[in-house]
Amino acid sequence: MAEQLQQEQEQEQPKPQPPSKFTPGERSLNDIIYDLRKPIHPKFLGRKTQGKTEIIYLPWYNAVRYLDAYAPGWSYRIASITQVGALCAVVAEIAIPTSDGVITRQATGCEDDDKSGYGDPTSNAESMALRRAAAKFGLGLYLYDK
Repeated sequence: MAEQLQQEQEQEQPKPQPPSKFTPGERSLNDIIYDLRKPIHPKFLGRKTQGKTEIIYLPWYNAVRYLDAYAPGWSYRIASITQVGALCAVVAEIAIPTSDGVITRQATGCEDDDKSGYGDPTSNAESMALRRAAAKFGLGLYLYDK
């Protein structure tokens, strides 16, 4: 049973490119964006319900896997964490080394302190900010169209 579960988990992981295929700074920004804009296989997407609306999203850990595969050498930092009333606001920055230089994108994430659910407000806001910054490079951007 444990062996079957491990095999299923391995099959569900996005297949990252071999380390020798892409090196940090080798690819152009256009090539990276082209790859990150490709549709994400549905098995890597999450679903949650807010009110009566089902939201389809890319979990942060799968965003990391896609960035690892298509944007080697990428880095991530929290630029700021701010408490605004009952909201925790996080600004995150992703930097990707390209043949055009290091390109950065920032995004925000907010979470209400009073919200009940999984995770704490700061980590939830960070997750949102990471996913939004990755979307600015094209990753899962189409998910925001709905």
